[in-house]
This record gives sequence, structure tokens and C-alpha cells, in this order.
Amino acid sequence: MTSAREEILKKLRSTVHQVPEMPDFEEPVFPPVKLPLERTFKESLESICGEVQIHTSEIELYAALKNFLKNFNQQEVFCNETFIGGKLQQFDIPFQFFSNVSQDVKVGITGCEFLIARTGSVMVSSAMAGGRQMSVYPDCHIVIAEKKQLVADLEEAYKMILQKYKDNFPSHVALISGPSRTADIEKTLVLGAHGPRQLIVFLLI
Repeated sequence: MTSAREEILKKLRSTVHQVPEMPDFEEPVFPPVKLPLERTFKESLESICGEVQIHTSEIELYAALKNFLKNFNQQEVFCNETFIGGKLQQFDIPFQFFSNVSQDVKVGITGCEFLIARTGSVMVSSAMAGGRQMSVYPDCHIVIAEKKQLVADLEEAYKMILQKYKDNFPSHVALISGPSRTADIEKTLVLGAHGPRQLIVFLLI
């Protein structure tokens, strides 16, 4: 009768000379991103509790934004970016434009560097006109972006931002993947743990 020790040794001997199959390092790790990119981005971000509104004209986009902001008063809505602030004024959307923002701000409106379709992430940097405050302080973070800022994956986003800034790279680059959230306490998901509890991207295509 064969002992357990002998059985183990027999199995070890039979595997010693087997050469494992090498992976194909040329093959992509991830499957291709589905097209169109805006649909993939929307699905990815909404799967992690974010929201995406896709619009085909500036008039449509800012009308939808104005309708959303009816739930807030002017003193609660902030934008520190000159270009976007000009658009808000053009479409008669009231907001506050200050360089130093109170942590009590309810809504922060910003642009972004890029939108990553695969992960549903928003790339922001310290080089943006609004700095870091608007993506951290508000309870609701609204991002206004255009189709040309959509990229398929992180690799493409990093290549693009390196090309954009070259030798004047921002001191801070961050990826925002959905609202701030944690499940540290009793594995219960809590939104708004360390930042905005709501992330909405208004995308112009």
C-alpha cells in the first residue's frame, strides 16, 4: 500500500520536468474599449455611482445644467474657471466666482483634462484654472467636458497629458472615479466620505 508521503513525492516528480506555457506578452491585457467612447464612458462611470449627461449642443447642455441647478441657490454654486464661468454667464446661470472657496460650498463646476472611457474616470490637474478646490470641497461636483477630451484608457490619457504640458508638467494630477465613497464601516457603502457625494459629467459631443 502506497503511503501518503510516497503519493506526494510521486506527484512532485511528475511535475518537475513540465515547462509552464509562457504568456504572450504582446497580447493586450484588456479587451478593446467598445465604441463609441462616450457610451463606454457613461456605462463605466454610472456603474460606480456617477452620472453622465450627453448633449449634442451647448444650448442643450447648459439648459440641462440650469435646470439641475434650480435645486440650489446662487450662494451655493461655485465656479473658479474663467472660460466655464463665461459660459455660465452667457446662458444666464447664476453662480459665485471666488478664488478662495468655503468648505460649505454645495456645488462646484469644473472642466477636466481628460475622460477615460474604460474606467469612467475624470482626470484633473493643478494646472486647471480652478485648481484643486472644486473637485474636493463641494457636496456635488459637476464636470463640463467635450468629446475631444475622451480617451480610451489610462495609457492614452497619460500620453496625452505629457504631450499637453511637456516640460511644464502640473504638480498634481488626479483621477476621479465616481463620487467619494468608503465601505470601511461594517462593509456598508457610504457616499461622500472624503469628498463629493455626487459626480455628474455634462458631456458635449
